[in-house]
Parts: sequence; structure tokens; C-alpha cells
Amino acid sequence: MPIHNINNKPEPTDPGNYALLNGREPDWERIKDAGIVGVPPREVIARLNRQQATIHDLDEPLVRADSPAAELLPQVYCAILRTVAANALQLELDAIFIDTGAGKCDGARYTARILAETLTIPVIACDNRDTTPQGNPLCRSDLPLPEKMRRITAGVKIAGSSASEPAPCPPRAGFWGVPPRDFSMLELFPGQTHVYGWTRCLENKTPADHELESYFNPSVPTVFFAQNFCPKTALARFLAVRHPRALYLDADMQCGGSARAKIQAFFELSGVEL
Repeated sequence: MPIHNINNKPEPTDPGNYALLNGREPDWERIKDAGIVGVPPREVIARLNRQQATIHDLDEPLVRADSPAAELLPQVYCAILRTVAANALQLELDAIFIDTGAGKCDGARYTARILAETLTIPVIACDNRDTTPQGNPLCRSDLPLPEKMRRITAGVKIAGSSASEPAPCPPRAGFWGVPPRDFSMLELFPGQTHVYGWTRCLENKTPADHELESYFNPSVPTVFFAQNFCPKTALARFLAVRHPRALYLDADMQCGGSARAKIQAFFELSGVEL
């Protein structure tokens, strides 16, 4: 089925660059529950915020993984996108907006196409070209890493930046990468862990900022993380090799005992108190 490009609409209410993957134009006024994948353009989020739609971040495990979702995508596939498929099939949504631009990956583009052919609701592929930085105070804050990550991922549902900024702190350790599917692994990191990689781009609301994504602090021991089967494993490993005190790590659905032991041993050997 051809993609219907509607990037050239001149109306000021046009929610950015996007394309209908299944030919179903969204009825914006009737969208009460919207699913998002990745970081759709701020214009899309702002419009959903204005009409007080409930936004569901389909990257997060919101429902039980079931067999229909497992059959939709290969077993050996990105855990985040398998989670997206499970959510999309089980939640009652009015539309799904998926960032398929430079800030996402080929896997998201293929998943968008598969969902468009499977679902009866509009599936909209967005190209997030936002370049205006919104800052990353949470990444540099003294909040515990799990709480920090929860606030950063929750921020994708609002168009603006956080109303209150927590106090910054000097870094004792670093987490580089994407938000993990299993947030429990973040409990293994010490206090004053700064966040780098695509997660910093996420808070900054510029998911395609590859220069920011590649930044790291060579003065603090850093875990370079990516999900199994994700193309970002290449960048994570590439940067970890160039960092003087780094651990490269990948994980699937859950962070297993081996991965946990590696994180704990890495910080202990680096002289960081947990």
C-alpha cells in the first residue's frame, strides 16, 4: 500500500512532517487515546496536549506480552519494538504516531508498516526534525537514576520542557544509551549518575541530534548500554572502546544475572561506592 505524503500542507494546524501508512486520515477532534513510538515532533505532541488526549508511550511495557504480538515480529528482534507491538495490539487507541525519521531506526519503520497493515486505526509515520534544544537538567541532576529515567521518559508526552528543574550535581558515574526496557537495572547505578547518549537527546527533545548522542564524559566510569538487536549497539561499542573507563553492555527483555554482575563488578573495580 503506498505511503500518502502530506508534508506539503500549508495550514498552520499541520502537525509537522508525517505520512499515513494505511491511508486512514486521523480525525484529530476525536482522538482521545493516542499511542506514540519514539519522539514524535513537538507539534504533534502540542496538538494532542491542547485537546487533552491521553498519550500512551508504546515503548514502555504497558500490557502483558502475548502470542499475537510475538507472532507479529520475529522472536529475535528489538525488545522495545516487540513491546510496541504488544501494546498496539492490546490497547484501545484512536491513532498511533511513530517517529520514523533520523532519530529512530529501520526497525521502527518496518514495525510502523506492519502495524499499519494489521490495525484498523490510523498509523502515522512522523519525521521529527526538531532542532531547538530544550536542555537536559534531569540528565545532570542528583536524582536517583531510576527516578531520573522515569521523569525523562514521561517528558515525551508533553510538548514543553519540565516546569521545575532539579538541582545539578557533579557526576560520579555515567549511563550512556537508550532507556532500557527493564528499569530495574538502573537501581545498580550509584548516586550522582549522569545520563548520556540518546536518552539525553530524548530529554532535549532533539532525537536526531547525533552529535549530542555521541557525547560522553571521559572522566567518570560509564556503562554504554543498548538493547539486544538494536543498531545502536554499534555506536555503544564504538564509543566504549574510546572511553578510558567503560563497560559495554546489551540486554534483551530483562536484565539477567550476568548483566547485573557485570555492572556491579565494573563500579566496584572502578572505585565507585554503590
